[in-house]
Amino acid sequence: MNPAPVVILVAPQLAENIGMTARAMANFGLSDLRLVAPRNGWPKKGVREAASGATHVLDGATVHATLPEAIADLTCLFATTARERGQMKRVALPDAAMAETAGRIAHGERVGVMFGRERVGLTNDEVSLADAIVTFPVAADFPSLNLAQAVLLVGYEWRRAAGLARQPFTGATRAQPATREALLSLFMHLEARLDAAGFYPPEKREAIVRNMRDRLHRMSLTERDVRTFRGALKAIDGGAKHRPAEPV
Repeated sequence: MNPAPVVILVAPQLAENIGMTARAMANFGLSDLRLVAPRNGWPKKGVREAASGATHVLDGATVHATLPEAIADLTCLFATTARERGQMKRVALPDAAMAETAGRIAHGERVGVMFGRERVGLTNDEVSLADAIVTFPVAADFPSLNLAQAVLLVGYEWRRAAGLARQPFTGATRAQPATREALLSLFMHLEARLDAAGFYPPEKREAIVRNMRDRLHRMSLTERDVRTFRGALKAIDGGAKHRPAEPV
């Protein structure tokens, strides 16, 4: 059994939304999907294509005739909604709700999060079965979320709360830093080429050389970088040697 919250979709209608929900769940390590009275039956045409490879979630999904049947084994249930229901229930944002969920699951509880119909969400009676409400900090003038988007946000906060949100890569270079010998060789090659091109005003040469070396040092060049620059300079040298003389 996957130690993660259960996702319950109440009367979902569109195959695309169910498939994208499965994809969102798989992105964040959720796998227990329960469908309550899906409109027009199950399975739905096109649902597997919408899942974009997350078919293991669909294959493990269970279908329930009623909501009480789908939540019978749960010890805690959250209801997602974008509007005030006038019910005396705790209301939490996804991060706080999933922090509570992680704590409960760590103590062996089964926690579920239910999501309503695409157009109208959950009914008040369905919300009344939940321990607490989860709502999203969306813009007040456009609070509606797509079903799969709502699942994605909850899944993201679950992964963070469970301590599983590890950065997958660092972006740090894998190449070896250039040695002093390689850098000095690059400096000499570059400076000789610039001397030959008449780049430096004689009275400013030393200051410009120092500034250029400082800039190259700040780049933290790798051995590969130095080889690339040296290769470019050699190509320029070769081009200069074979370039026809300009007419006087």
